[in-house]
Amino acid sequence: MLSYKKKPPVLGIDISSTSIKIVELSRSGDRYRVDSYAVEPLPANAVVEKNIAEVEAVGETLSKALKRSNIKNKNCAMAVPASAVITKVITMPANLNEADMEGQIQLEADQYIPYALEEVNLDFEILGPTEGNPETVDVLLAASRSENVDLRIAAGDIAGMTTQIIDIESYALENAYKLIEPNTEGRVVAIIDVGATMTNINVIADNMLIYNREQPFGGKQLTEEIMRRYGLSYEEAGLAKKEGSLPDNYVPEVLEPFKETMAQQVHRFLQFFYAASQHNSVDRLILAGGCAAIPGIDELIESRVGIETAIANPFANMAMSSRINQQRLSNDAPSLMIACGLALRSFD
Repeated sequence: MLSYKKKPPVLGIDISSTSIKIVELSRSGDRYRVDSYAVEPLPANAVVEKNIAEVEAVGETLSKALKRSNIKNKNCAMAVPASAVITKVITMPANLNEADMEGQIQLEADQYIPYALEEVNLDFEILGPTEGNPETVDVLLAASRSENVDLRIAAGDIAGMTTQIIDIESYALENAYKLIEPNTEGRVVAIIDVGATMTNINVIADNMLIYNREQPFGGKQLTEEIMRRYGLSYEEAGLAKKEGSLPDNYVPEVLEPFKETMAQQVHRFLQFFYAASQHNSVDRLILAGGCAAIPGIDELIESRVGIETAIANPFANMAMSSRINQQRLSNDAPSLMIACGLALRSFD
């Protein structure tokens, strides 16, 4: 499922609950370039809490995004949500070659995976020697039910894409974060991705992803409050929110309370992390996802949780194709972290 072989350049395609996001990168020397990107809204309920419910609608939306952006590349990388994946670190003899290790893992996998093996996609990555035992290596085992993978590939097929890589969203996010801070040695960084319906916390410490948790909360709650308050349809509310065409009382009466709720959610996520780990502090908070674009949300959260807070922008040091609208990309950047992390798989 996680593949690490040399691949042709791939588009990073992130299928979220409300939109499809695409990033295409190239590299010259050690500098990346954004060649193209796209954000295309999905029909309501085509994806429910990151599970594809209507594969035709998702495939057609992907096709529309590719045509609108004039993207010619037909190879892509996609990701399944971390909540749909079981990961486990196991130890294996260090003297096995990759083929033997694969065979051994297939034989032993049923003791680690609570599903019938014919129902899952399974892959592994060698992490390195086991601490204190040079004769074994630590191996990351990842398994997801085949339907999670198959539905994404099927959506790609409808749009004429070849899916080269299926990754895990939390690892794609970690991959993109390395562009912002290449080395987190001695530091603990929490990336909080607030999307339309789901919020995800990923914690990186000493260059390793050590914690992930997902909860239902997101910008859809703000859109629904706008609908209720101003008598708009969901589409009208979403558009008015984006264009800033709401009445004067919107900011104090609707937006500010939502920002406070978002700060409370971040605080709760951090408490969950502290309770589940040996850490009791975080050095830096990074906000990702569509809600990170809300003006002033970083300052508010920083003041509420007392941790340095910044908005994610993995493209800050990249060159841009002449057809990229840089202002729009800057606004969309926090929600493109997963798509960017997947596009980086081109350069493994």
